[in-house]
Amino acid sequence: MSSKLQSTGHRAKDHQPPAQGSLAAPEANAEAIHFLSNLQQEELQMLMFSETLAMVSDTGEPEGELTIEVQRGKYKDELGVMSSCILVHAFSRGFMDRMLCGNSLLGYLSWKLHIMEQHSQEFIKFHILPMEHKMSLVKQDDQLTMTRSVKEGEEMKTEVTFFPGSSTVGFISQAANLVLLRVMAWRQTVPNNARFLALDTEGKLCYSTYQALGFQTIEVDRQQVRVFIVEQTVHSVKGVPSSCQFYLLSDGHLAKRIQVGSPGYCVIPKMPVLREKEEIEPRPVFGKKPLVWEEDLELSSRFLDRKVRGAAANLGSPRRRSLLEMNPEPPNCVQGPQLMTP
Repeated sequence: MSSKLQSTGHRAKDHQPPAQGSLAAPEANAEAIHFLSNLQQEELQMLMFSETLAMVSDTGEPEGELTIEVQRGKYKDELGVMSSCILVHAFSRGFMDRMLCGNSLLGYLSWKLHIMEQHSQEFIKFHILPMEHKMSLVKQDDQLTMTRSVKEGEEMKTEVTFFPGSSTVGFISQAANLVLLRVMAWRQTVPNNARFLALDTEGKLCYSTYQALGFQTIEVDRQQVRVFIVEQTVHSVKGVPSSCQFYLLSDGHLAKRIQVGSPGYCVIPKMPVLREKEEIEPRPVFGKKPLVWEEDLELSSRFLDRKVRGAAANLGSPRRRSLLEMNPEPPNCVQGPQLMTP
């Protein structure tokens, strides 16, 4: 990994990685890599829908909305090649302590949830010193380029970091996390002992783990529904771990989200129509069957019709006329377009 504070136009690609003491670079384990490699496109296509949650305070006061959209999209790489992808768009806008705040996320993912490109923005309109964070992730040339900018008031700082492709195996971006949670809800299970990679608040690669907290019945839109609870923990390199609990319906809809240690939470205001869980059957394989035209009435009729037309056409050819002169037909046969006398 290499990084540089960007105050000029210099690229940091050729810089050596900064020393990190005795800390080894984090790596996703085999369980996490296996889980991602076994994702199926047919399953992921069942998890594409839009949902909106209400952001409320600990006293139940409305504070804003959170919308998450997952759909099929197209992505054009740096060479102009178009490919099918998963498009994730999430955004929220509300108030925190009477100050306007919000964030947005746009991500392009492969069908194995590998990141192609992602852009995120977060802002808080502090009265004295407004703050804005932006981050872009782009995968190209077998490396992941991260650009982070922080704006406080009028001061702007930008940092560019390059991660080798080998160090991002098993990496779960913010966009991929939203899809991964739907997969876990759909399967009603969490991969055992899986240790993924994520970025902490400082833009450092660290471990990310998921833990199943069991099932619980909660009230949604005056209905009692059963939810599957998953807790994600991002283990920051230097700071304290941060955890978030997701209450998931059986088809992947998010019923409730709680940031551990935060007074507010998000909750779905209206019960959605749950999708039926159907078995994903493999595509049928049809073997080649020999064609016997004599047994097919339509093909047989067409063949005989063409044969008759061909014979009729040959009667008028010069070669046919010369043959007829040398070998005249029997008296009962008529030379001409008709094959039989009336």
